[in-house]
This record gives sequence, C-alpha cells and structure tokens, in this order.
Amino acid sequence: MHKLTPADLLSLEEYHKQRSRLRAELLEHKRQRQVGIGPSLTLYFEDRLTMRYQVQEMLRAERIFEAEAIAGELEAYNPLIPDGSNLKATMMLEYPDVDERRTALERLGGIEHGVYLEVGILGRVFGYADEDLPRSDSTKTSAVHFLRFEFDAAMCVGVKAGATLRFGVDHDHYRYEVEVADSVRTALAVDLD
Repeated sequence: MHKLTPADLLSLEEYHKQRSRLRAELLEHKRQRQVGIGPSLTLYFEDRLTMRYQVQEMLRAERIFEAEAIAGELEAYNPLIPDGSNLKATMMLEYPDVDERRTALERLGGIEHGVYLEVGILGRVFGYADEDLPRSDSTKTSAVHFLRFEFDAAMCVGVKAGATLRFGVDHDHYRYEVEVADSVRTALAVDLD
C-alpha cells in the first residue's frame, strides 16, 4: 500500500465540509476490519483509509495547516499502513470499569507478545508489538498496543485464496482463539500483495 502524502489530504475547510460523510464511510469500512478475541481484547486493523481519517482528525483537532507540522503527522501515522506483506493493528484491552481495568492491566503484562494469527495449516505467526516504543513495564501493560503481523508468500496466497484465518492470544491469564468471518478475511486480504 502506498503511504500517505500531503496531496492525499483535504484542506481543513474541505475536510470540515465532508467530515460527516467521510466518518460514515470510515465506520462502515472499519466494521469488517476488527476482530474481537475473547471478552476484552479487540484488534482494529489499520490501512490507508483509516490512517487518512486519523491524520485528518488530528489536523482538524489541532488546527494544523503548516506543511512541516502536516509532514510530522504523516511521519507518525504512515508506519501503521500495511506494506503488502503484513497486517497492522491497534490492539485495545477494553474494560469499562476503572478498577477492573487497572487489575487486568497488572495481570496481563506482556499480553501484546502473545497475540497471533494462523492462516489455514500454514502455521502460527505472533505479532511484533510496539515497535515505536515500549508500552508495558514490569508492573503492568498498556490498554493500547500496535501490532504488525508479517506474512510469508504462502500465507499471502492462502488468505487471498480463502484459507481459514484465525487470531488468538496465548497468555497465562488470557487464552482465546477466534476464526474470522469470510467478510473480515476478504477485507484484510486487500492489504496483502
């Protein structure tokens, strides 16, 4: 996938005019790009469209219109766009109750390193977590992580050909696995060359 450039972005005024429509389109797009694993962990798969929206929202919220600042936003978000041989996801640990969340984040240290995918019978691939900076320490994990799942050529072909796609978590305090619907597999296959 091509990375975003300033030419891909709307001006603040034009974005304001189109924001409601773009948001509705994005929400529909994202419905097929998320995978819940167990009761509290969700993977939100990023792509060029989701990152374009995120950048536009940041520019809008911070009233950014200077070329250098726009370039900085693109530099921050472009790494989350898949490169053709991978999927990239924002991982969220979601606990509505504050006390439950605090306890869970303490108990789930290192969970980000136990998230995996399986393509048919081609094996298990664990995600590379938080390549930009660590989000866990010895006392707790973060509620948000960024994962990259690298595919070999056979896995790319398998996903595109309709092989079963599973995601799971292998952690002492959180073990779940889910097979994704064909519609989700098809949506994610677009990210692969």
